[in-house]
Amino acid sequence: MPLRIETFSNVTGGSSFFKAVGHPLAAPKAAALVARLAAGGPVAVYDPLGLARGLAEFYDLSGIPVRGVFVQDVDAVGTEVFGHAAQPVTDLPSSGAATLFIVAFDSQRLEGHIAHLIPAGMRVVSLDDMRIPEDMLTDSAHYLSKFNWATNFAWLRDERGQHTRVVSANYWSNYGAKAARLWARLLDADGATLAEWMEPMPPANGTVVIDSRTVRARFGLGDFCGSLFLHIIGAAGHDVVKYALDTYGDSPAELSCTHDANAWPAEFYAGLPAPKEDERVLLWVQNSHPTPIPAGAVGLNLMGTNEVCRLDRTVGPFATVAIDTRDLFPGARWPQQFEVQAGKHFVRPRYEVVSTNGRRRIAHANVERTDLKPDPKLPTLTGGLLGKGHILPAPLLPPDRWRTILLPTPMSTGQQTLPVQAVVYDARGQEVARHRFGALKRSDSVALDVTGLISEYLASGASFPEGWGHVELLYDFEAGQEADGWLHALVRYEDLRSGHIAETSFGSHIFNTALTYRDEPQSYHGHPPGLSTRLFLRVGTAPWDTFCHLIYPASTPWHPTSDTQLVLTRRDGVEIVRRRIAIPCGGSHHFRTRDTFTEAERLAAGDHAYVLIRDTTCRLFGYHGCLAGSADDGAFSLDHMFGF
Repeated sequence: MPLRIETFSNVTGGSSFFKAVGHPLAAPKAAALVARLAAGGPVAVYDPLGLARGLAEFYDLSGIPVRGVFVQDVDAVGTEVFGHAAQPVTDLPSSGAATLFIVAFDSQRLEGHIAHLIPAGMRVVSLDDMRIPEDMLTDSAHYLSKFNWATNFAWLRDERGQHTRVVSANYWSNYGAKAARLWARLLDADGATLAEWMEPMPPANGTVVIDSRTVRARFGLGDFCGSLFLHIIGAAGHDVVKYALDTYGDSPAELSCTHDANAWPAEFYAGLPAPKEDERVLLWVQNSHPTPIPAGAVGLNLMGTNEVCRLDRTVGPFATVAIDTRDLFPGARWPQQFEVQAGKHFVRPRYEVVSTNGRRRIAHANVERTDLKPDPKLPTLTGGLLGKGHILPAPLLPPDRWRTILLPTPMSTGQQTLPVQAVVYDARGQEVARHRFGALKRSDSVALDVTGLISEYLASGASFPEGWGHVELLYDFEAGQEADGWLHALVRYEDLRSGHIAETSFGSHIFNTALTYRDEPQSYHGHPPGLSTRLFLRVGTAPWDTFCHLIYPASTPWHPTSDTQLVLTRRDGVEIVRRRIAIPCGGSHHFRTRDTFTEAERLAAGDHAYVLIRDTTCRLFGYHGCLAGSADDGAFSLDHMFGF
């Protein structure tokens, strides 16, 4: 059974309650509170907000001598809570309890509502006894305010010559945040605390960098691999902690990057690829809660099948464990893909692909939604008012160096078929090739060699002027009518020279149209439509070179060219220089920072600089990566960028 907690709603957004009761600083206080309640005689539980069940998912409350459960909402009277039929709070005086436990934060007002019902001498306790320190709250008057819980998990490893680096920026300053701070706790594989620190955030738009080697040296640590819990204090505008996570090694043959973890644990994830013959695929499970994951609670199944193979061990609170997919499904091979039965126990997981040639890469799975149904209006809207409708854009890296492979991935439990097609465009936005997958069944795993798809086009002598382009995964309503807008794919890139591989997975959006459909075109802040761009391109440190692939997708005709500014920014948020580029509507632009900015400009920017990609005229979709070593034997990384 999944945890019965609310984590995220596509209507109301993220939940703060599970973050508040599961925070690493709250957990020991919660244990002390439960112990006091267990030793304090008969307890009346007052649950005015319906939070008791969620609390019980994290902490063992069975030792509390509950005399009765009382509620405020008359519709909740008679419902079962802790094995008791809930009673109206007006029955509290006859409970015979010695202690009243109010299952709420900011409980003073709620206690005041029933002060006349509390018998003389009854001790009153509440969840306020497990509050984190007041100086860590952005809004102390509203404990469950989302801006008190701008938290997330990162995966951090430093062992056997393998290192990790988390990079972000103080984008909260753009929304009025003042004197923001970062609180971090590093947890080892068993969930034990290795290090803890607090530091001021950099100046407005400055870079945040946490390198595993620096952490190791600062705290005198040995090898470690576990979770890094991040909490931004003083957040504004965004309650999401976004970052890029690079993995790199002492050898230039190891390099990859991935996206932030997505702060809300989900019931299912998908887009986890099966290994090739010469690979192992490790799913990294980071328990995101202060309660163990029971044996058998986490499992995998091949997408579209019902056989679930489960992890037969317990994962401790905040512990990290790697699941080798070959142990659960020895015969599964790429391009087959797995569905992850996560039960809301962990945030969006990373997976690591380990090849027999010694190369490693990481990427992330995606949240598989359980709340979607096909929308019968979409086939009419697409091709009509919404033009192309939902577009999933991905780079076609220069085909003389890289092979691009596209694998559609079901990402909703309601998707039984995927009627899709792939359309390839050159850098100018001109169609080069098209492939119709048909209506893929949920159990189908069909990988398309996009580079091979354009080989006939190139063999004919047709020009490919800039040497790059992009591919769009679109609905194909000639093949089927089932569509819910949650269209996803995994895209894999193979370096034809070195053999190194990188991959990324993501979902579709409606781009650059004045009309809106549900929450599209998506806006990072405020209501749709989102028609501007603010992307973060971290610049790799020496000897890495950084590349970026920007795509200008458009569901309906939009401005003929973008008006895009590439702003080289110093670590402290100071602008060094900017370049302006124009990307054709429906086209793309591929560049390297060393070719875009002079050596003097890059030296002035210094280490841990970044490029702010800004456009007020259109929404771009971007990918970033790094190159290491020589042109023939080095590694490279690639993932989609984050915006704010």
